[in-house]
Amino acid sequence: MTSLRLRTAVLGMALLAGLSAPGATACATRAAAASPTVEEQRLDRAVPQEILRRSGFDGVAPEFADALERAHSYPQARRIVVREGSALWRRAVERAQGRGPGSGDLSRDDDRPLYWARLGMTREVRTWEPEFSLTDSQRSALLAQLERTSRGQTDIRYPGQPHLRRVLLTGFDPFTLDRDIRISNPSGASALALDGTVIETAEGPARVETAVFPVRWQDFADGTVERTLRPHLPKVDLFTTVSQGRVGRFDIERSNGAWRGGFPDNDNVSRTETVPVTDPATQPQWTTTTLPYAAVTAADTGRFPVYDHTEVTEVPAGGTDPVVRPDGPTAGSTARAGGGGNYLSNEIAYRATLLRDRLGLHDTLPGGHVHTPVLQFGAGNTDPATGTVTDPEFVQGRLDIIAQVRSIVTVAAQATFRK
Repeated sequence: MTSLRLRTAVLGMALLAGLSAPGATACATRAAAASPTVEEQRLDRAVPQEILRRSGFDGVAPEFADALERAHSYPQARRIVVREGSALWRRAVERAQGRGPGSGDLSRDDDRPLYWARLGMTREVRTWEPEFSLTDSQRSALLAQLERTSRGQTDIRYPGQPHLRRVLLTGFDPFTLDRDIRISNPSGASALALDGTVIETAEGPARVETAVFPVRWQDFADGTVERTLRPHLPKVDLFTTVSQGRVGRFDIERSNGAWRGGFPDNDNVSRTETVPVTDPATQPQWTTTTLPYAAVTAADTGRFPVYDHTEVTEVPAGGTDPVVRPDGPTAGSTARAGGGGNYLSNEIAYRATLLRDRLGLHDTLPGGHVHTPVLQFGAGNTDPATGTVTDPEFVQGRLDIIAQVRSIVTVAAQATFRK
């Protein structure tokens, strides 16, 4: 939304609040537009605008706003949201894979245009004042549809070809944006690069389908992971959730813990609690990977070393204080950090593997979590206040990580399919 449109919406809300004329009562029955979220408010900074402009994605939100303005009913608005959200995902995938026009001078592997363009679209829906009545629940449903479609979560489809194996991979949005708003997430970039591709193994081809998830505690509590993965886990041959982890290394996380450690998310919200899931009475403190970690760590998959990471933090049975265990959790302990920590990367791993187990697939479906290296800017470009949005080392690092994620998936698939 343009700044003029935002100011007009805010002014209109203020006038409605202050008027007592009869016409104001009718308007009050209409759900009021909400203010942009903390995450959406970052859009107006110089860096996001530069990323959108230099990728050719700067027209996405304005064109979407124009389409919304032409909607005359909620069903029509919903069709527009689904169409435009899906189109954004496909455009980002095609850009990452070298198809379609290469607008702008940012490298095609960049995941940030999708992230910022999506936020522009969600802000439009959140602040939109349509000519027809739109309830809070309808606006929330539009936002949910936009999130799902623009993240590839509704685009996971495998061809019905015999002997074609199925791999499911997920990535994340950029995060810690208040520390450095230029940040990119190589897991999201990997998801864009691999979506719909076929990897060749000695045991035959495998189709990779991907999706990207938000870095927000509430979305996970609302079941976005389970909603996306549940229809597909019984049908795939391998899955892996992927996120950015430690500097200079990949990790295959052996154990995942049922604990949220409170680090702020992209809306600057903190949560310190047991991971909220359905049927908490049967919720385990720990889940484990079933990825073929021995085969992956033994293979030469690329530039960065790959580790079988077994360390966790637990409160031992009968104890009160957290203890670091280098070799995994002990019997009866309470989780405080899985191998992947206690942020949303650990949580997606925990939720995905718990879902695998609750579906009765622990012994038949290989799945778990891969942490990529941290993506870093070049040595002369480390100051967020004065640095550029990209540089050769930054791009090369992302390309190397994407290539190694592909290689890791190939090794894991080959080790799995051979059995």
